[in-house]
Amino acid sequence: MELKEKLMSSYLAFEEQVDMENDIHSERNKAIKFFESTGFPTKRMEAWKYTSLNSILKEDYSIFPKKEDAIDYKDIKKYLIHDIDTYTIVFIDGIYSSHLSRTTHDKLDACLMSSALNKSKYKSIMDKYFNKIVPEESMSSLNTAFAKEGAYIRIPKNVSAEKPIQILNFSTGNESALMIQPRNLIIAEDGSHVQIIERHQSLTDNPVLTNSVTEVYVGQNAEVDYYKIQNDKTTSSLIDNTFIKQERDSTCSLHTFSLGGKITRNNLRFYQHGQNCNSILKGVTILEGKQHVDHNTLVHHIEPNCESHQDYKGIFSEKSVGVFNGSILVDRLAQKTNAFQSNNNILLDDGATCNSKPQLEIFADDVKCSHGCTIGQLNNEALYYLRTRGIPKKEARALLMFAFANKVLGSVKIPEIKKRITKQIALKLEVELGFNL
Repeated sequence: MELKEKLMSSYLAFEEQVDMENDIHSERNKAIKFFESTGFPTKRMEAWKYTSLNSILKEDYSIFPKKEDAIDYKDIKKYLIHDIDTYTIVFIDGIYSSHLSRTTHDKLDACLMSSALNKSKYKSIMDKYFNKIVPEESMSSLNTAFAKEGAYIRIPKNVSAEKPIQILNFSTGNESALMIQPRNLIIAEDGSHVQIIERHQSLTDNPVLTNSVTEVYVGQNAEVDYYKIQNDKTTSSLIDNTFIKQERDSTCSLHTFSLGGKITRNNLRFYQHGQNCNSILKGVTILEGKQHVDHNTLVHHIEPNCESHQDYKGIFSEKSVGVFNGSILVDRLAQKTNAFQSNNNILLDDGATCNSKPQLEIFADDVKCSHGCTIGQLNNEALYYLRTRGIPKKEARALLMFAFANKVLGSVKIPEIKKRITKQIALKLEVELGFNL
């Protein structure tokens, strides 16, 4: 049975597990009908021109995982940012793990999406926020249809979260192949501040396909600092759909570190719904083998006097493939917009490929917008200079590549995240970087 057919038949079984009288279920029905009519995205679609899902859709995925496996802290410790104290929300094969999570805090409203979707105390919030900024697209609609579990986080008005929040999704490998669809809703109310770290990680080599949707609402004068760490096994694929709505005077920064996995697709959309918004999108991608990462971004400038800054760096070796499709859309009323976009890539081997397509669509006449991309090799003169100073070729190449990516790392606000990513980059480059951050 093809995966699409399996999902359609599984939806009937899924309906038996949820409250069909809930208003949310009408959203699910609408979404599954859209997915049924469109199916999975293909390379015939312009937005998916350089990314094919055929190789990962052939697996016989289990749609409903077994009950939570007995995973201990020692099994996941190395994947945690444990150098700092954090709130931690852990899911095992898509199921919440209470004994591995730490979420208790009087000022924060954090619970499971399954609770938020079904409890009457959250009805007004769900009516206002759930699925309100998710576009009608194939993979996001599929997630909406099966929306049940994930993280619900609300930062109340004028509250700053005392610690970062980690959202961690682990796959045990109990199933021969598993598909999971986490759904997250994050609400930062007016004047609030929060830092979030998100990771999807397989613990075995069994195939995993994750189709994730995260909605982020940033209130007036609020700040959200978001980090996505993507460094999974070569048998795991991730389609990450993140949609962010900003109100006036707000700031939202999102850093994506794509260092591993089979196929990774990041669909990232920012919608600026107030003046003086600032949107920051940054990423570092380092790939090898036949790994494939596709960044598809959009910043929609709707109101005047707003800014956006996109900066993505990619390093590709062997037969890896990188894709960047970044869009800036400036509405007619969005005067005084200041938008910047840059995508720079290094190809280390002849078999590596990068496709970059920066786009500007501007309907206002008083704006400052720029975009650009580069695809090339390491600077031979700089490499020669380092080697004449007694630095071996391998270390010299690594230093140049680290310097290339360091501009993105420089804007990371959590020192422990910066150290962790630096170490992972050093491992990818197979060198020891002999300096402290």
